[in-house]
Amino acid sequence: MKRVLPVVFVFALSATAWGQAIDNRGAKQLSNDLSRYVGKQVFDEGILKVSAAGDAYKITFDLKAIAVGLPKQDLPKFDFPPIALLVIPRGDGGWDVSSDFSTSGSIKVDDPNGQRSAQIAINGGRFTDVYDPELAAFTDGVSSIAGIAMTSRMPRQQTELTAGSSFSKFSASKSSNGGVDLGLTQAMANFVEAIKIDGRTVGGVKASDLVVDVGAKAVRTKPFLDLLAFAVAHDEVQLKAADQAELKALLLAVLPLWDRIDGTYAFKNVAFDTYAGSWGAAELSVAFGADGVAQNGKLDYAIKASSMTFPEVLASWIAALLPTDLDLRFGGFNIDLDSMARKAIAAFDLNKNPQLPAGFRDQVNADFMANKPKFIVGHSVFKNAGTEVALEGEMTFPGYKPDANLTFDVAGYDKIIE
Repeated sequence: MKRVLPVVFVFALSATAWGQAIDNRGAKQLSNDLSRYVGKQVFDEGILKVSAAGDAYKITFDLKAIAVGLPKQDLPKFDFPPIALLVIPRGDGGWDVSSDFSTSGSIKVDDPNGQRSAQIAINGGRFTDVYDPELAAFTDGVSSIAGIAMTSRMPRQQTELTAGSSFSKFSASKSSNGGVDLGLTQAMANFVEAIKIDGRTVGGVKASDLVVDVGAKAVRTKPFLDLLAFAVAHDEVQLKAADQAELKALLLAVLPLWDRIDGTYAFKNVAFDTYAGSWGAAELSVAFGADGVAQNGKLDYAIKASSMTFPEVLASWIAALLPTDLDLRFGGFNIDLDSMARKAIAAFDLNKNPQLPAGFRDQVNADFMANKPKFIVGHSVFKNAGTEVALEGEMTFPGYKPDANLTFDVAGYDKIIE
């Protein structure tokens, strides 16, 4: 199951579409192609099915079939209809992909501590895209949901989640640096989550709007698929030492995983409910960026909030000192994961136990620190109506010990003292 969901619904159509008529023979061929990435067992057990359906092939994922193969003492009760993708071969070797993933169902599990259950309903779920086997990516697609509701129950705890309309757009194109450039944008309205224990609300999150924007440069999608196929082929038997040369070559081909990933999560009118009361912000965003496995990798984070509010239970003098707006920026530089990864791939030996030589960890630690990694606090600001605190600086680790140099600028210091 851990492979079925991500592969079938993300890398489902790894094979190039063929030009023959849509029939049972083609369905069999598509099943064989997919089995390279998910294993034949999921087809034998009916978890996945491929059939001819008019002018398309239908790939069906059946949750109930998963439960049949589980031990009886762990047997969950699935009450979900099958989920299906419709795929149509294109003249250029790609696939048109669509799905109506509206659904409603439940899962129940009995254990000695009491019954656990979850109900979920997705309304108006639609997905259309074009899959390019050469890129191993969806190149031009959209997805939408009219609304979603989910409730999970444990013996003492209940969690309820609802969201309004949601819209997503996917894109992919060939990267000039090899691999694939990927993009995802998503907008969601009226997100609400509430957590109760013994009937009392103890936490929750609300936001009128959530916007996600993620972009990735030069993702090694094809090498990822090749590595996945290798894992599936060796899943049912112990990996043999004779296979390690192929495994090492596949691992090296995946590096550096991607060149760069950047993304932003932006909330509007967000509120967090806690035991002590509610705090929130008119706008809250979290931005991140990460290089792939590089010799001089870089990580960036930024957290911004405006018009922040805090629980009324706080003393007035404390509330007066708290920021109403913040812009926090931090990250890392000179992060050498490339040398560590390549040395680990070169050093491991399946013929030995342990498979990595003695002292290997100390060696890669020394190499990592020799690149002089640095933690950076960019120009960050915390402010309210009367004060503003700004800071920036860096931290290095000479002799494995942190050495920090931070500069603080405080405006309105007299009001803080008051």
